[in-house]
Amino acid sequence: MSNRFYIDTALNINTRVELTETVFHHWVRVLRAKLNEEAIFFNGNGGEYTVKLVEINKKNAFVDVQLFSPDNRSPHFNALLGQVMSKGDRMDYAIQKAVELGVHTIQLLTSERCEMRLKYDRDQKKIDHWQAVAIAACEQCGLNLVPKVLPPKSLQDWLDSELPPTRLVLAPNKEQVNVLQHATPELALLIGPEGGLSEDEILQANNKDFQNWCIGERVLRTETAPIVALSILNFTFKGLI
Repeated sequence: MSNRFYIDTALNINTRVELTETVFHHWVRVLRAKLNEEAIFFNGNGGEYTVKLVEINKKNAFVDVQLFSPDNRSPHFNALLGQVMSKGDRMDYAIQKAVELGVHTIQLLTSERCEMRLKYDRDQKKIDHWQAVAIAACEQCGLNLVPKVLPPKSLQDWLDSELPPTRLVLAPNKEQVNVLQHATPELALLIGPEGGLSEDEILQANNKDFQNWCIGERVLRTETAPIVALSILNFTFKGLI
């Protein structure tokens, strides 16, 4: 299986492209790619390209773009994930696995029990890091459309925004209801922080047409919840799983 790399540049067949610094470091320096070695490139605009490494210099390298495939391997649903932020590796894990399972967009949220706040310009580095986690997940799993990781909003501001018609909030210990029976492929999924959403926040979501979704009898961790929920959605809409 060929190595896959995201490259932030225009790609067209029968053209020669210089590697970006990131791809040059990973493919040539770390993986020690050789001349005439092939790889798969994608730039997030749809589809993927087969390229051949044709020139290696001390500080740069070039590939010839040979073939194009339009396959994006996207699931059969379009999920906007509203994820309340958590500290440490939990957020990285949640983003990574949500991307692998086909989430379309990730909206970072703050809430009453949110463990962290991003308030300063330097925190853009954290958002950029999470976007890089999403890109790396796409490289690994074969998706060619990279989900956007959007800067944080308060939960109330997000609830007041324009959202897809099907709206689900993970709400443990609520009455079991078949919320997916009439679900549309365009949907919003709200997942709270490690301490969970408060009763008032769940009520606020309900007042904005969010339906309570209780997955089984156990309370899932904030980084586990999107994995389980998106797996069920893949199965429901006959997607990748």
